[in-house]
This record gives sequence, C-alpha cells and structure tokens, in this order.
Amino acid sequence: MPEAFLYLTTRGRVSNLPRQIEIWFVELDGKHYIVAEHREAAGWVKNLMAFPSVTFSVGPREAPASVVPATPATARPLDRALFPELSAAVAALMDAKYNWSDGLIVELAPSRLERP
Repeated sequence: MPEAFLYLTTRGRVSNLPRQIEIWFVELDGKHYIVAEHREAAGWVKNLMAFPSVTFSVGPREAPASVVPATPATARPLDRALFPELSAAVAALMDAKYNWSDGLIVELAPSRLERP
C-alpha cells in the first residue's frame, strides 16, 4: 500500500480561502498529530492560530481521503513545556515512523457532532 499522508485544510488568515497541505502525521488516542518544521512561522500554523476549526483527511496521494474521510477538527499547537508527556509520546511516534520530530506539534481533535 502506498504511504498515507494527512491532508490538512485551514482557512487563510488573510484571504479566508481554503488552504490545503500534505504532511506527515501520527495518531494517538483518537487524535492526529502533525509537526511544523518552521514552528509558528509556518503559514498553515498562522492560519490555524487565527481559525482553529480545520478539516483533515488521510490517505495516499492517489486517494487522499481513502483511509480517513474529510473530518472536521479543532487544531491546537502543543507547548512542549506545558504538555511534556504528551509531547514526548507524539515525538517518539514521529521518530519511529519518520525518524524526525523536531518542530511545533499540532494536535487535531475531531469535532464531536451534537445530537438533538
């Protein structure tokens, strides 16, 4: 099976238009985690800081939503000093999968649909 990527769609902080990136990811306890190499300077991080409601999917390039369909989520950067255990667990998963974890960790928590 081809390598799966996470496809994150944010809303442009200036344009208000959808912006999508392809990025490495790991999953832990029902949440997905991605790492911004350029930390807070990354455009997509600036976008989710302005608008934390995002959408993501997971799949190979040929079928980007085949593993996880488009999912609304709330994104939040994790301060490694405030969340040391979670950050260490995510970094260990990223290191095991990609041999890289140096950057700002961003958590994607799927939005829960409210029932009437």
